[in-house]
Amino acid sequence: MKSPAADTLTPILRISFPHQDRLGRGKMELLEHIRDTGSISAAGRAMDMSYRRAWLLVSDMNRMFRDPVVESQRGGQKGGGAALTPFGDELLARFRKMERMMKSTLAEDLAWLEANSSR
Repeated sequence: MKSPAADTLTPILRISFPHQDRLGRGKMELLEHIRDTGSISAAGRAMDMSYRRAWLLVSDMNRMFRDPVVESQRGGQKGGGAALTPFGDELLARFRKMERMMKSTLAEDLAWLEANSSR
C-alpha cells in the first residue's frame, strides 16, 4: 500500500547555476546528514552513497560559493569529522524555505493537476 505522500504531486526544486553546477534536494539532504552526524562518511552511508561520492558532492558545493559550505574538522577524540559552516547552515535553511514557498505557491495548481490526473 502506498503512503499518502506518494499519492500527491510534489514539486521538486533544483537550481541550475552557470557552468553546469546544480543545487537540489540530494545535496541538501547530504548537508542535513552531515549536520546531524558530524561526518561526511556517515552522511553518505545514511543515503546509501559511497564516501567518495559524498565527498565529491561536498567539494562541488564548496567550489560553487565564495564561502565554504562544509569544513573538515581534524583531530579530537573521534579523529575528526565535518560540520556545516555558518554559510552552509544558512544555505540549507534558505533552500528549505524556497521549497516551502514553492509548494505553498503552487498548491492550488497542484491540486488542480491532481484532480484532473487519470491515475
